[in-house]
Amino acid sequence: MMRSFGARADTVAVDEPLYAYYLAATGIDHPGRDEILAGQPQRWQDVAAQLTGPCDAAVLYQKHMTHHLLPEVGRDWLGSLTHAFLIRDPAHVIASYAKVRGEPTLDDLGYPQQLEIFRASGGPVVDAADVLRDPAKTLTRLCEALGIGFDPAMLAWAPGPRAEDGVWAPHWYASVHASTGFASYDPRPAEVPDRLRALVEAARPYYDEMAAHRL
Repeated sequence: MMRSFGARADTVAVDEPLYAYYLAATGIDHPGRDEILAGQPQRWQDVAAQLTGPCDAAVLYQKHMTHHLLPEVGRDWLGSLTHAFLIRDPAHVIASYAKVRGEPTLDDLGYPQQLEIFRASGGPVVDAADVLRDPAKTLTRLCEALGIGFDPAMLAWAPGPRAEDGVWAPHWYASVHASTGFASYDPRPAEVPDRLRALVEAARPYYDEMAAHRL
């Protein structure tokens, strides 16, 4: 979705601005940890000040991973933002995540945190499967809900890295860098390792509650 919004002429995109804070606060070892800590502010207060400050672009698209919003992160600043939520079936999320980080937890996946923010702030919800089934229709609805016009440029982009990509891109963004648009929808079920099936079921109630509100 960041590629799509980043293709708009009126938009500046920011990639996971709380990642360094999250790593510093938790001590978790993720791929590219040292580069991430060196490349972003490690205090959430500094990040929040940047994200709520002046912006030259008409639209500031902030891609957040909701698990980065640890309980210690104040929530007041979120009230100055317009929220939209991208959801994805837990089986597909966990199957993908496990390829890079083998033993994810529910908090790693961010489902509880995402639902917390949605309950507090509201905002349009789109399902990744709906985006892939019909990108133009789903993005048009999303843009209308956000009060911005749909731009057909959101449907295609040049391959390769972009300036807004986080320094962790070499570890996570191979398929993104190879893409030139949204992939075709794949109806096949996700292949989830047996050891993670209980995690899928733990995440599903959070997903289902938000899916009931999708555009």
